[in-house]
Amino acid sequence: MGIEINKILPLTKVENGAILSANGDITVAYKVSLPEIFTLSDRDYEAYHQAWVKAVRLLPQGSVFHKQDWFTESSYKADFEKAGKSFLSRSSERFFNERECLEHLCYIFLTQKPKDRKLASSAYSNILRKSIVPQQTVNPVLYKDFLDSAGQFERILTDSGFVTLNRLDDDELAGTAERAGIIERYCFLGAAEGNPVIQDIHLKDEIRVGKNHCELYTLSDVEDLPALCGSRINYDKYSTDRTKFSIGFASPLGQLLPCNHILNQYIFIEDGQKTIKRLEAKKLRLQSLSGYSRENAISRDAVNDFLNEAIGQQRPPVKAHFNLLAWSDNENKVKDLKNLVSSAMAQMDAIAKQETDGAAQIWFAGMPGNEADFPMNDSFDTFIEQAACFFNLETNYRNSISPFGMRMGDRLTGNPVHVDISDEPMRLGYTTNRNKFILGPSGSGKSFFTNHMIRSYYEQGAHVVLVDVGHSYKGLCDLVGGYYFTYSESDPIKFNPFYLTEGDVLDTEKKESIKTLLLALWKKDDEPFKRSEYVALSNALTGYFDQLTKRPDIFPCFNTFYEYLMEEYMQVLEDGKVKEKDFDIGNFLYVLNPYYRGGEFDYLLNASENLDLLNQPFIVIELDNIKDHPILFPVVTLVLMEMFISKMRKLKGIRKVLLIEECWKAIAKDGMAEYIKYLFKTVRKFFGEAIVVTQEVEDIISSPIVKQAIINNSDCKILLDQSKYQNKFDAIQELLGLTEKEKAQILSMNRANDPKRKYKEVFISLGGQYSKVYRTEVSLTEYLAYTTEESEKVKVQQYAKKYGGIQKGIAMLAMELTNKN
Repeated sequence: MGIEINKILPLTKVENGAILSANGDITVAYKVSLPEIFTLSDRDYEAYHQAWVKAVRLLPQGSVFHKQDWFTESSYKADFEKAGKSFLSRSSERFFNERECLEHLCYIFLTQKPKDRKLASSAYSNILRKSIVPQQTVNPVLYKDFLDSAGQFERILTDSGFVTLNRLDDDELAGTAERAGIIERYCFLGAAEGNPVIQDIHLKDEIRVGKNHCELYTLSDVEDLPALCGSRINYDKYSTDRTKFSIGFASPLGQLLPCNHILNQYIFIEDGQKTIKRLEAKKLRLQSLSGYSRENAISRDAVNDFLNEAIGQQRPPVKAHFNLLAWSDNENKVKDLKNLVSSAMAQMDAIAKQETDGAAQIWFAGMPGNEADFPMNDSFDTFIEQAACFFNLETNYRNSISPFGMRMGDRLTGNPVHVDISDEPMRLGYTTNRNKFILGPSGSGKSFFTNHMIRSYYEQGAHVVLVDVGHSYKGLCDLVGGYYFTYSESDPIKFNPFYLTEGDVLDTEKKESIKTLLLALWKKDDEPFKRSEYVALSNALTGYFDQLTKRPDIFPCFNTFYEYLMEEYMQVLEDGKVKEKDFDIGNFLYVLNPYYRGGEFDYLLNASENLDLLNQPFIVIELDNIKDHPILFPVVTLVLMEMFISKMRKLKGIRKVLLIEECWKAIAKDGMAEYIKYLFKTVRKFFGEAIVVTQEVEDIISSPIVKQAIINNSDCKILLDQSKYQNKFDAIQELLGLTEKEKAQILSMNRANDPKRKYKEVFISLGGQYSKVYRTEVSLTEYLAYTTEESEKVKVQQYAKKYGGIQKGIAMLAMELTNKN
């Protein structure tokens, strides 16, 4: 036989953002945003805990604090429209589609009970009341006092900087025709965004809501509680011999418990003096009985200690209760719930008690607005400081609200999160520039992370220039159709600094860069040039570009410039009677002859393809074969510098990224080092960012200029697996200015990775104020595009050749590998 819920529902009305119960209890509710898990330090937990204590202390006598954390099993839903036409983005969406995760929502309910709230009996009838409705419910002054207390509670928590509270309105409490409210969701265990669904609730032998079988576990008996509690505990999975990784004391019952569950946390604010009198009487009884039983003597001492703490430290006693409602619609999973919950509570040194007879009453009291009907025999005496230790303090990784960013994975499940480590940190004041420093030994996943980041930036409109050693970006460059400059005997590296793209002009900066290049080719490093030589070269360039304007049939390159010098400019010098001591053009032409047609390096400055460097958004310059070459390397360096500075100054409103990877011998040379120093200091002003990647910190230290320029001007520090350096990590910590919390996060990387999935973790610190560890987990397609493994790269190239393009090649290879597995 069924009973209609509206006949037993203890709530009568929802209005003005408050729930009114049949007994006159008033409840206001807040949706709470908590800090992300694995991001707080020991000190943060202590300050966070104190904020809760201060806030709850402000609540008036006769009120109930109820914190309700919902953890529901969910999965990632792919958004192919957002991925657009990008081959790799769509592959990523397919890869993460249906990835399981645990969604978390947190609510706080503050209930004010009427002062004269009593159960109806023959001795106390409504006929004796002046008003059937409690005074608090109808008296606007008393209601306002309660709202003032709730407002102070909200202000204390918000000012702590750890949480934000948003008060729920009537529709969010009671629901609408299209969307279930929090009351309805609790009764029917509905999804956060789901449509209203009414289900049968069975309470006779178990709590069963529709197809969901529920089990209720409580912490309501002092004997089941841990002997010690605090704001935090060590998380052994991420701790090392040298570092202790902190999580919230109750985190094992929250985000770390992988099942559908609701964690209810109650604190009942009652008359402290009455409680003390009651406990004084209890102590006297135990005193008189202590001679008969050692247990009575121990209990007397415990009550005495409690009273001493209450009076001596001015701590008001409260009553508390904590319970966990877990459920599943799969009967096989229901059998595992007890093991999961028992194991979680054991991590807190607590004992799980499964409620049976009283489960329905405790569950019903957990309904938002019905907290005042909680069975108080299931609560225990404590202080706010101890009770607050059992609050769930953390939530999932959150998506950045910034439109710009990249996809990373959260640590627990790998669920995709949108992360902005460039623009949003500057807006929030964490950083003052977008520069990044990436440190990771070989095999740590460094190339995968940088490939993934650069690809994300490129797809969002950034102009990317990469300086590489080791061909780490060849696959990605081919895939996006970028320019790839590298040296081989059969296909040497080629540039054309004389070529002007459509719409470009010979401005001062372009002219200066070409003069610098010509002087570098003509003079030795330690050989000064005269002012007259500088002026002569300037005049030569002006004359050459004037000639190009008049004669569009001449192709701009070093060959035609050299011919102009031999034929026309030689005559100009003679007519102007320029003396040889002021500008020795014969010597100039002789020294630069190897770069002219037929010379040893005639390919270097006469490129006829890959010319539009200014407007090409993806450029890779690979230095592996020329980093020690006395001629080629300086030229390539100068071309690179001119190209990126030109992008910085001419591409207004477009993000510019320069990434320098593993070329420290190059950077150690003064010319490049000074350029890096200048770049790191000024690129911010041009909507740009400079990124340096290295395997060893010693590489940085070896160049004093670069050491200070890079580290001091890189507000974003990115580190990959440092486990091999954990015994000498103090030097790295000091050099990079890392905090103890950041050290613990870095050394926790990859210590508890999911063996079923292939990924590496990465640590990101933003200005030393905000740091987090993410997964770099990519689809097989992305893996093949990013891989630096020689055998895999060769196979990708073979398939690209076989199927007529790298995109088709990668797609076919990925399909074959998937089918094979």
